Amino acid sequence: MNIKRIMSVGLLVLSAVGTASAEEVGSVDTVFKLLGPDHKIVVEAFDDPDVSNVTCYISRAKTGGIKGGLGLAEDTSDAAISCQQVGPITLSDKIKSVGNRGSVVFQKRTSLVFKKLQVVRFYDQKRNSLIYLAYSDRLVDGSPKNALSAVPVMPWGKSE
Repeated sequence: MNIKRIMSVGLLVLSAVGTASAEEVGSVDTVFKLLGPDHKIVVEAFDDPDVSNVTCYISRAKTGGIKGGLGLAEDTSDAAISCQQVGPITLSDKIKSVGNRGSVVFQKRTSLVFKKLQVVRFYDQKRNSLIYLAYSDRLVDGSPKNALSAVPVMPWGKSE
């Protein structure tokens, strides 16, 4: 029993390593709820943990009501993402070598246990661009709903 508990905690900790945390930028209410918080759309910002000077903004639905207020509701799979270069970008060999597998750079729990919103980064070497794909998945099945943002790696500032 103790080994199972330790392994569960270990997996939980490892799943959070290497992913960014988001800061809430703002939100808008979409449905009034008499009891509990309203349904809303939340806008959050996070910086890519492996690529300095790339910031992504993600909007997502957040379920309110009594279940939402208690953290028991499952949010919908709707999300949008926009990423931009905010300074000079230097890509490490690690990022260039990931290939078409991509790297998870952001995760957000969207239900009590089984569902999460993820952002995966890909590097398109031919076009020298970073691609960010937002999608939602569950333990057993996911959703085909997704959103995409591309950041061309461009020179920054004045060249001498």
